[in-house]
Amino acid sequence: MSLGTNLQYLRKMRNAMTQEDLAEIMGVSRQTVAKWESDAVYPEIEKLIRLGEFFSCSTDQLLREDINSGNEAYSPVGIETVNAFRMARYAVISHAPENDAIDHIRKWAKDNGIMDSQIIGWDFPFVSQQQINVFHMHGYAAACILPDDFVSKCKDVEIVAQDKAEYAVITITKPFRDPFVLIPNAYKTIHSYLKVNGIKQNKDERILSCFEKVYQKDAVEYMDIFISIDNE
Repeated sequence: MSLGTNLQYLRKMRNAMTQEDLAEIMGVSRQTVAKWESDAVYPEIEKLIRLGEFFSCSTDQLLREDINSGNEAYSPVGIETVNAFRMARYAVISHAPENDAIDHIRKWAKDNGIMDSQIIGWDFPFVSQQQINVFHMHGYAAACILPDDFVSKCKDVEIVAQDKAEYAVITITKPFRDPFVLIPNAYKTIHSYLKVNGIKQNKDERILSCFEKVYQKDAVEYMDIFISIDNE
């Protein structure tokens, strides 16, 4: 970890801000910013505090933490419009809810003749503290995106619709090689991006606040993580 690495990361997260842009805001030369980012010199205390205020982080985070949680496994964070869609969703509370929910919805899609089904998922929040603390259970919801002309004949899932919405998106390459590190850090990276760029999350309960989509391309597994935003 280093101050320089953190500054480079935060600057690029801020809509690909250049060293010249940051230098103008901080009232220094581009060469000074370059020296900060190469760890050749450290900013004065006043400038360090100003950097923390500008990038919405503490001076301790700038100096001591590895803010750059993104590495070769992650794509840059982007903004994407997700068009309106209908989905069949199913939630599970169990010891392995993710696998249980996804397996159920995949079987449902196959039974209903939906080939090449597109499955998304998200944490299901309506779990009691007793279920979590005593029984070590958690919740997860999985959904199948439905074709436009689809008519369901089964009753064991809920059919719901979502309007068009804006999302911040990041892609993880090979997410399950270290899922308990890569996936949480991906969420952390998106939240950092939103904070740095002053983007608010969408609080509309009719819109999925976040979801994950796993897929394969050229025999490589990927996961896209979406967090809804208010981009107005």
